[in-house]
Amino acid sequence: MPDVDQEMVRRWVAAVAATYGRRVGDIAYVFVDDERILEVNRQFLRHDYYTDIITFDYDHGDTISGDLIISLDTVRTNAEGMGVEYGRELLRVIIHGILHLCGINDKGPGEREQMEAAENRALAML
Repeated sequence: MPDVDQEMVRRWVAAVAATYGRRVGDIAYVFVDDERILEVNRQFLRHDYYTDIITFDYDHGDTISGDLIISLDTVRTNAEGMGVEYGRELLRVIIHGILHLCGINDKGPGEREQMEAAENRALAML
C-alpha cells in the first residue's frame, strides 16, 4: 500500500467530483505492479502495453463508482522520468481515474490537453 492520507484523498475526490456535478459512490483503488496491470490490460482491453492506470466505470446517474487499477511501478517510473515527487504523481494518477469517471476522456483530438488541464485544476484543489 502506498503511503497516502486516505481521508484527505476521500475529501479531495469528493470535492473534485462535485465540480462536475457528481457525487462519489463506491471507488476501489487497486494497487498493482507492472506485470499485473499488463495482464489486466491484455485481458479486459486487449492492449499489450504497460500503463499507469486502468479505470473501470460503474457510474449510475450522477454518482461515480468504479475500480481504479494503478500500477505503482509505472507511477514511480513516470515520476522519475518527469522529475516529480512520487506522491504527487500518485495523486495525479488517482485523480486522472476519477476524472474519467466524471466523463473526461483523453483519447480523441484535443482531449489529452483537456484532461491535463482538468488534472492541474484538481491538483490545485489540494
